[in-house]
Amino acid sequence: MHLAEQILKIVLEHAEKNNFKQIKKIELELGSILEHGEYISPENLIFNFKLLSKNTSAENAELNIEKVSGDDWKLVSMEGGE
Repeated sequence: MHLAEQILKIVLEHAEKNNFKQIKKIELELGSILEHGEYISPENLIFNFKLLSKNTSAENAELNIEKVSGDDWKLVSMEGGE
């Protein structure tokens, strides 16, 4: 599963548990992660997330990504509402 798909799945699960009808903002930390032989850039991750989130509660979410050291990613926070 691609990183954007993993993130969307987790975000949608969190939204459901918290009864969010709409996800407004997502904050992520992104390390150096290889996918298809290339490092994932924040810009590419945002692009792919936007494509995958169409017709979901995350469709219009603002996605903020902070580059960090290491080789992992972390969901820092998420805001949603009715």
